[in-house]
Amino acid sequence: MDLPRIFTIRESSHRIHNPLTEVKLAALGAALRLAPGTRALDLASGSGEMLSTWARDHGITGTGVDISTVFTEAARARAAELGVADRVEFIHGDAAGHVADEPVDLAACVGATWIGSGVAGTTELLDRSLRPGGVMLIGEPYWRRTPPDKETAVACQATAIADFQELPDLMGTFHDLGYDIVEMMLADQDSWDRYTAAQWLNLRLWLDRNPDDDLVPEVREELATAPARYTRFTREYLGWGVFALMKR
Repeated sequence: MDLPRIFTIRESSHRIHNPLTEVKLAALGAALRLAPGTRALDLASGSGEMLSTWARDHGITGTGVDISTVFTEAARARAAELGVADRVEFIHGDAAGHVADEPVDLAACVGATWIGSGVAGTTELLDRSLRPGGVMLIGEPYWRRTPPDKETAVACQATAIADFQELPDLMGTFHDLGYDIVEMMLADQDSWDRYTAAQWLNLRLWLDRNPDDDLVPEVREELATAPARYTRFTREYLGWGVFALMKR
């Protein structure tokens, strides 16, 4: 049980596996007014930057679950680096279906709603771990503007235009699911650039270090095509944000 290697190669230098910058992630933690001792569950926790930095800055405790062995090891190392390994733990496992042993104050899935087969399923999954009155965090793409055709949507790594909504419609979906939206932090084009463009150097450095690896053709193809595809399509059409929700 693990992520395909291409994912960890692509994001090998990343501590945040989504288009939020460190500044935006810190601003989100401050905006949520996290109290010391807040208990958190982070499903698809990646390299653990959210839990570890918020444990350092706000005194929260928590558990992260991620399917990647590479990212889970990085998360544990980051917690130790920041001196919070006694407050946060990271579990290698499938986040889909994972429910906390005891209700938590903050339940998050930031950028991986496929674990619940979409937004609705992921909110239902997180709600199973969340105490009454707790805060849920959902990270999700949205269309900055609706693509003109399926080909454009696919170039933005969707399977169809219907995979994502424009931002007001996504807000309406959260409302219809029974949640109040109490905070949000949106990526901008510059933070998208920092997230995506850094992947290109990761790919190139990996190619230089691994010329005989079986994955070379796939990595070379991605490096050859990703910059133009991103600047032509993803950068113009796809937005991304983290939304804080409280059940009505």
